Amino acid sequence: MKRNPFKAKKYAVSKIYHAKPMDLERSEERPNVPEGIMTKCPSCGRIIYTKLLLKNFKRCDECGYNFKVSAHERIAMIIDEGEFIEFDAQMTTRDPLQFPGYADKLVKTQAQTGLADSIVTGMGKIEGYPVMIGVMDPAFFMGSMGTTVGEKLTRLFERATKEGMPVIVFTASGGARMQEGIFSLMQMAKVSAAVAKHSQAGLLYITVLTDPTTGGVTASFAMLGDILLAEPGALIGFAGPRVIQQTIGQKLPEGFQRAEFLLEHGFLDRIVPRDQMKYVLATLLKMHSQNRTGKATKEV
Repeated sequence: MKRNPFKAKKYAVSKIYHAKPMDLERSEERPNVPEGIMTKCPSCGRIIYTKLLLKNFKRCDECGYNFKVSAHERIAMIIDEGEFIEFDAQMTTRDPLQFPGYADKLVKTQAQTGLADSIVTGMGKIEGYPVMIGVMDPAFFMGSMGTTVGEKLTRLFERATKEGMPVIVFTASGGARMQEGIFSLMQMAKVSAAVAKHSQAGLLYITVLTDPTTGGVTASFAMLGDILLAEPGALIGFAGPRVIQQTIGQKLPEGFQRAEFLLEHGFLDRIVPRDQMKYVLATLLKMHSQNRTGKATKEV
């Protein structure tokens, strides 16, 4: 008698946590595990229930590995619920060099990520304290900096300067976007000039360096913050460690260019785990607010 192909599975999804070693000869009875229910840590190899991973700020509680997070996930972790207003959401590059294949790849990446470019900027509140915020998304061209990134950040700082507000920028970037050539490199000076005017107005700028922060982003606005924070284990530098090692012909120190190495050598102010980031940022905003007004204020 032929087997009924529509017969219900013998195992419920919940039984995957109590399953015994399966007989290879009875592979047809294996539980049907929905895609995405479990996630493997690329660092320690642990299999993590995805809902628990999200609850833990996408951080492996076994080895501390930080999974990549999107710009909107980061905003949800940091900004008070319902308090974020996005700026320039539809701004995108015009492909200034007509780089071969760039326009098609740009459209494809926009469809995959739901973003117009590799940074989201806007205004929100952290524990009630108003702030301008920019968050780079590593899923969009590895967070590379093109003309759109430079323009959105420049507008963010100019608006913050005009309205007398602090700025927080989360960096995650492979550097300048090669498909935009010199136009991309020009954004380093452009954003840095806007940061300088913001600083001259006596306003606070905090950068949070995440993995990775490299190239032209590191060489410009990423390291210009009044306070430099970083996530544990983040790769931070200009050229990558392999390039440096091949260039100088010497073996680099253990942990070179990681956040812990930079903190030890005075390049960072503090390393902050994700589950503490919102509290630390709120505390810094509170201190800055008190210094400017003589008392803490949660409203503009």
